[in-house]
Amino acid sequence: MVRLPLTPEEVMRGKLLGELLRCARGERPMLGVALAAGVSPETLRKIESGRVPTPSFSTVAMLATALGLSLDTVWGAIHEDAALKHKAS
Repeated sequence: MVRLPLTPEEVMRGKLLGELLRCARGERPMLGVALAAGVSPETLRKIESGRVPTPSFSTVAMLATALGLSLDTVWGAIHEDAALKHKAS
């Protein structure tokens, strides 16, 4: 399967997701959050840094649950912030 290149908007949303998750994690250790979510610490690191801009829905859902975030909050933050940043550029 050939994967299409990501659009600038998808890349921006991935960075916003990473920022949101990093802020929600706060001072909690990456290892603890990753284990609570059922993902590897490396996966969490890559998502937080924006290197994995389009993680699977289940991964986002597990991380949101582990961090006490609702999916509505995650969706709203990513799409509203992306729209604002896109208009500003």
